[in-house]
Amino acid sequence: MRLHTLGSICLLATLALGHKAISPGLAKRNADLSGRCASGVAQFNKRRYERRSTASLEPRSANSTFQIVTEAPYYDVLQNDTCVLVPDVTAGPYYWPRSETLRQDMTEDQPGVPLILDVGVIDMATCEPLPNALVAFWHCNATGSYASFTGRDPNTPFVQLLEQLNITDFEIGKTDLHTDDTTFLRGMWPTNDEGILEMKTVFPGFYVERTIHIHTQVFTDWVLHTNGTVKTGETNSIGQLYFNEDVSGQLMALEPYVGHTEINRTTNDVDTIYSQGFENGYNPVIDIVPLDGKDVRNGVIGYITMGIDTENIAPLSSGGM
Repeated sequence: MRLHTLGSICLLATLALGHKAISPGLAKRNADLSGRCASGVAQFNKRRYERRSTASLEPRSANSTFQIVTEAPYYDVLQNDTCVLVPDVTAGPYYWPRSETLRQDMTEDQPGVPLILDVGVIDMATCEPLPNALVAFWHCNATGSYASFTGRDPNTPFVQLLEQLNITDFEIGKTDLHTDDTTFLRGMWPTNDEGILEMKTVFPGFYVERTIHIHTQVFTDWVLHTNGTVKTGETNSIGQLYFNEDVSGQLMALEPYVGHTEINRTTNDVDTIYSQGFENGYNPVIDIVPLDGKDVRNGVIGYITMGIDTENIAPLSSGGM
């Protein structure tokens, strides 16, 4: 998405938050895919993989094998009742893949309530678990800042930020607004043979005009080099995941989140992008249980299943800012 001629902030906001337009053919394909895998989820749950400690992945363009040590996901079975096509939603202005790192714990030194993401990925073409899909995650910290953009005020609306920087032609992923090389709360990891991965992080905070969310990006075309670097091809899916407001309310009352008082927190019901995540009948809200089985304030496990159209090429700017 390109934003031209700042002019009026209201006009720019309308452009930035406008909904994506898709062709009738793609809309029909999405509708057809959305409902076809509901029955496959039960089988996915039954085949939830037996716990193991390591998995070997063979790079597609190399003769050697790079060993990745992985921890078993928390649940013996996925707890989702249905699985439908994940809609494409914007990558957002803080998309910066140069800072993503292949790792299962992307917390670094960030304070916050511990969060373990337990993610299952299904191939919508076959309704089977999708192994070796690389899933990237990124989100803001407890006070709203993103790694690599810590010099940008999370309390300043993005349209106003562009105006301050005198930027009249912004393009997601190409216009360089980054201020540093920090990498906290950014990470990526592949699904195992049973289409499952686990990522450790902390519960996100919030920034101006957005509800609490986590960005995701899925690649089926990727190469892991023997030195540990990753090269990705086209994006198959790009979206955002959310949380129940009851859980968010409880956790935002804790430190360090409660100290973010410069702005009011935007909730799911008024967020301009939240509803787009429910297209195709999908539910982008992460299911949460307490890490200790008692109190979410001591840490949480979040689980979700993502249905991916492996033939899709997802645009970074679809569905708003």
